[in-house]
Amino acid sequence: MTDHEIDIAVEDARWDEAVPDLEAFVIRAVEAGLASLPEAGGGPVEVSVLLADDATVQGLNRTWRGKDKPTNVLSFPAAEQPLQPGMARPLGDVVLAYDTMLRESTEQSKPLEHHLAHLLVHGTLHLLGQDHETGEAEADAMEALEIAALSTLGIPNPYEE
Repeated sequence: MTDHEIDIAVEDARWDEAVPDLEAFVIRAVEAGLASLPEAGGGPVEVSVLLADDATVQGLNRTWRGKDKPTNVLSFPAAEQPLQPGMARPLGDVVLAYDTMLRESTEQSKPLEHHLAHLLVHGTLHLLGQDHETGEAEADAMEALEIAALSTLGIPNPYEE
């Protein structure tokens, strides 16, 4: 157990049936992402996870990224702010779209639990400053972190066929 605070909000009831013990599953996946880059966390952090539907994610994607379409996961890093002693540092929010996640796991012939864990790790790494869109080296580095984090959960490399 860590000192991290992981807050989970389920906006779409379909998430409750996605995996057994959803809350514990989400916490383990986010913590695996955090553990893959412990130096980036800088002590206890707070991560908020919103489990939503495509419409919600499409609205957020349109508002914050100018892309009027749903996507599997969005990450919103928190702004730096002064902390009270003993408080976890807010790291940011990870938002997942149920419909897109389910469709992708089916299309990729991956167990839903594996794809969900991958998206949670991926989103968490974005909160830690990782980026796969700035260049091939950064993408390769982020993929390596994802693979390592997922392996701690017993999940195989998501990038292999």
